[in-house]
Amino acid sequence: MAKGYWIGRVNVHNEEGYKPYAAANAAIFKKFGAKFVVRAGKFECPEGAARSRNVVIEFPDYATALACYHSPEYQQNIKVRQPHSVADILIIEGYDGPQP
Repeated sequence: MAKGYWIGRVNVHNEEGYKPYAAANAAIFKKFGAKFVVRAGKFECPEGAARSRNVVIEFPDYATALACYHSPEYQQNIKVRQPHSVADILIIEGYDGPQP
């Protein structure tokens, strides 16, 4: 079964206000078996528009990735994040087919 992923692109305009959101995510993500694959590392954007932070979070499967996003805990935590940042979040099913 293919894994599920969140791809997040975020601009934070209030670091102190954003910290409670990031701290609360640990328990939420643990509940859904998530792990960070990319967490705000160095990047280059050769095409398109970039945001200052990029995150890729892996879940056991697509349904779990969706369930985490729609969970009451995460929906409440979004309200903590929104006044302090702008984010694009994409939830996507991983590819589990043949490779080159």
